[in-house]
Amino acid sequence: MDRLKAPARLMIVSDLDHTMVDHHDPENMSILRFNALWEAHYRHDSLLVFSTGRSPTLYKQLRKEKPMLTPDITIMSVGTEITYGNKMVPDDGWVEFLNKKWDRKIVTEETSKFPELTLQSETEQRPHKVSFYVDKDKAQNVTTAISEILGKRGLDVKIIYSGGMDLDILPQGAGKGQALAYLHKKFKTEGKLPTNTLVCGDSGNDAELFSIPDVYGVMVSNAQEELLRWHTENAKNNPKIIHATERCAAGIIQAIGHFKLGPNTSPRDSSDFSNHELENVSPSNVLVKFFLILERWRRAEVENCEMYLASMKADCDSTGILVHPSGAELSLHDAINGLKSHYGDKQGKLFRIWVDQILSTKIGSDTWLVKFKQWELSGEEQQGCVNTAIINIKNSADSAVAVATYMHIHQTWLEGSGAKDQSTWLF
Repeated sequence: MDRLKAPARLMIVSDLDHTMVDHHDPENMSILRFNALWEAHYRHDSLLVFSTGRSPTLYKQLRKEKPMLTPDITIMSVGTEITYGNKMVPDDGWVEFLNKKWDRKIVTEETSKFPELTLQSETEQRPHKVSFYVDKDKAQNVTTAISEILGKRGLDVKIIYSGGMDLDILPQGAGKGQALAYLHKKFKTEGKLPTNTLVCGDSGNDAELFSIPDVYGVMVSNAQEELLRWHTENAKNNPKIIHATERCAAGIIQAIGHFKLGPNTSPRDSSDFSNHELENVSPSNVLVKFFLILERWRRAEVENCEMYLASMKADCDSTGILVHPSGAELSLHDAINGLKSHYGDKQGKLFRIWVDQILSTKIGSDTWLVKFKQWELSGEEQQGCVNTAIINIKNSADSAVAVATYMHIHQTWLEGSGAKDQSTWLF
């Protein structure tokens, strides 16, 4: 990635459904804990990769439903599509590679002869992926027969069965594992091979990820039988792969700690937001802390006392200005004073705040220019804005701690965001 000038300290490559995203967690706490950890301690020098069986259409839909971070790289459609950055720019080299010994027309022609197969929705049919549903008790025989027929037609394909019902036909060179191997090779050529890679999954189409040399791996506690069976048969004695005792994103956090890949205590697990020691203060964890306090204030999860508002005001320069997404300007101190009337206004409600893509640039000896996305989830509605902040961080008089001060915050609505409930946006 052009964003990093040196090899990533850590690259996390994670499946989404039932791995990073827990669909049985209505409060989304597992993924929110991961989000806070990643933005506070990893975003600045590490890479986040989402590797999903979802097509671009269903991937974008999931992003609207769940509090997800923006990855640096997205691998979609069971490893047949690789894209980069916010604009999801396709990797043309990967497309060219997959075109070898692949003819989608022949695949659809031959599979139409199998009544056991039911085509998935049109959105799931991709240039290098043909997807079906098939009953579990018929999957093995159908897979064997299709493989033989397509081989006789001169195609070199891979058939992946996962989730107890999903059957995907891909080029032999495709798959989540091959896509990761391709990225590793690409990074190595550029002199940017990540120092450590952690792969994370729960189902059969994730198995290939764990086969890539020199990676660490975590099967989350809720991993499906098909992945656990693969592990028993192929990697039982590999100390670099663990079966977590925690579900989904919490299992990923557990693996970071188990393999000693870096900090593994999420800021969301802390109840003490007093000054951090100097070595832990950065623009990233200062921002994560600030918006966690704001969320807890509005959810009435902290005491309604002047201490919390005073703490937030102490983090802001007395002459600092907030430019609201509406264009209105007010002093940072006035903005915080205005929070008094909003204490507990989201108590008992599904309301969360998270920050995404914190990128900071040092513009002075003690001053940072920081850009990041700020999101609010209220019920089923998400709204967000892009923030540009100037933050000053310097040692206190006794040099035991560092003091962070917001000098300026400028906000603009993210495209298509905030149209329904802009009046409640406070920061």
